[in-house]
Amino acid sequence: MNKTLITDLTEIAQLAESRYSENLAFRHFMAQQDAAATDELVFPLQEAVTKAVDCCACGNCCRSMMVDVTEEEANSLAEALNEPLAVVKSKYIEESLSGRLLVSSMPCHFLEGNLCRIYDNRFSTCRSFPHLDQPGFNARLFFILQHYGRCPIVFNVVEALKACTNFTP
Repeated sequence: MNKTLITDLTEIAQLAESRYSENLAFRHFMAQQDAAATDELVFPLQEAVTKAVDCCACGNCCRSMMVDVTEEEANSLAEALNEPLAVVKSKYIEESLSGRLLVSSMPCHFLEGNLCRIYDNRFSTCRSFPHLDQPGFNARLFFILQHYGRCPIVFNVVEALKACTNFTP
């Protein structure tokens, strides 16, 4: 893995834009690779990058990501905030026509600076983001690349994976 990580959000966004076609080719390349072997490569990369990137210095996911909320999480949040569920939903959560619950604003209501003020009660989507420690990287690469230009962890893991798979655009 490249020892120099890129964490500047402006630089990452610019590189993501300039590498759009390259990343499309990478997605097609990875679709041809063995899924289990890819996961074996990605897991240690994501672990190393995650340890090296300070999410509290970034918080960009909290500024730019739609966050799913389960009914159980909404209830837990209401309890943690000591507010009735109906009030919590009206202040912080939106329900789609299909019944899907989402945090109702970007940036997230609970972001203060780069920190989450409900960190101990944050939603499962937030806890697991950017989901690189989960199996099935190849099958999820379309989704992962949606975060490539906004998350230093995703950006650096994808770039390291390109290098260790000898991908050439």
